[in-house]
Amino acid sequence: MSDQGATVDTTDDAVNPERLGRWMDTQDLPGRGQPVTCSFISGGTSNVIFRIQRGDFVSVLRRPPVKVPTGRNETMLREYRVLNALNGTDVPHPEAYAVCDELNVLGAAFYLMSEIDGWSPMNTDGWPAPFDTDLDARFGLGIQLVDGPARLSRVDWRARGLEGFGKPDNFHDRQVDRWLAHLDAFKFRELPGLEEASDWLRNHKPSHWEPGIIHGDYQFANAMFNHGAPARLAAMVDWEMSTVGDPLLDLGWVMNGWTNPGEDRTKGYVDLTGMPSADQMLDHYATVSGRSVEEIDYYVILARFKLAIVLEGGYARVVSGTSDNPGMAAYGPVVLDSMLGAAELASTTKLGR
Repeated sequence: MSDQGATVDTTDDAVNPERLGRWMDTQDLPGRGQPVTCSFISGGTSNVIFRIQRGDFVSVLRRPPVKVPTGRNETMLREYRVLNALNGTDVPHPEAYAVCDELNVLGAAFYLMSEIDGWSPMNTDGWPAPFDTDLDARFGLGIQLVDGPARLSRVDWRARGLEGFGKPDNFHDRQVDRWLAHLDAFKFRELPGLEEASDWLRNHKPSHWEPGIIHGDYQFANAMFNHGAPARLAAMVDWEMSTVGDPLLDLGWVMNGWTNPGEDRTKGYVDLTGMPSADQMLDHYATVSGRSVEEIDYYVILARFKLAIVLEGGYARVVSGTSDNPGMAAYGPVVLDSMLGAAELASTTKLGR
């Protein structure tokens, strides 16, 4: 999730160029013997990201903040594992270069990956040219957005060494109880719609599904695109919630809040004017992935249910005074809208399109 508004670590605190260079030598990375330069890119309470240059070799370093939250070292290693598994596939992603689990190098686990030459909707003021005025070109951004998880769903995760990366067996049987248990750890208020959404999800699990890799938080905020038209997805980024389960949950995450032509397409954090309709998005995913999207409403309801609980965790820490990310305060009403949206869709949906 976003760390916007959180305090960040300086480069000097998080990366020691000399120690990093010595470790890079042990990995046979380019630039041996040349000085390492580091510059901060982004980050906050979850992770920090730096641009690393050594001679002509450029990479991106991702690590937890200096004060490492519980479990973040393990998450770094998981992120690298899935990125490394995707090397050589047709899934747009940062190429994995090397990983370090020795805490004496930089004080935390970290990894190096390729630098993506592209842009993110989160780092632009509106759509960049030509997508700001060319609605035909903007249409392609939506298609490309859904193309990424469709390709990801086709990856043979076992052949790529991801056995044990997740627990796909009984994936849907566990979802409601798992997230309710997560909520119980910090629950401080009632969430209208929680019981209705929970009951519906328990009683409408998919009739058939095939396990695959899940990004876990896939949306425009975690997609990068190539510069210029035509639209082309450059990389799916921020893999900290990835696992092996039902890939259609990524599609549900994308379609949550997706509006159609003729509806208000400006109410989200990106302007969807000119974007494909929901049916066009679903058709593209189905064609590329080979998976049925007939039960998409289940995945949208699950996405809304899960999103509400994840955001409530951050909001609860603000309310309790234990958060160092005050920006999470803005998510208080978003949580309520998301859970109510899950319950409302559950009350009206008929599975199938």
